[in-house]
Amino acid sequence: MNPCELTAAVTAIANAIAASLNDSELEVAAAVFTQLGDTLATIAVSRPSSDTSAKYLQ
Repeated sequence: MNPCELTAAVTAIANAIAASLNDSELEVAAAVFTQLGDTLATIAVSRPSSDTSAKYLQ
């Protein structure tokens, strides 16, 4: 998937999620997805470059 296709897919998913939530639920979902992204980024940069990184998630 190229970058344009990826951003279009993410936008479509965001629109689909937002359409089914009220404003309060949307705020919570946004906060949860922000935390998820931040945590994934932290894990990614904290992993050593070897294949032994899986032990950190056990």
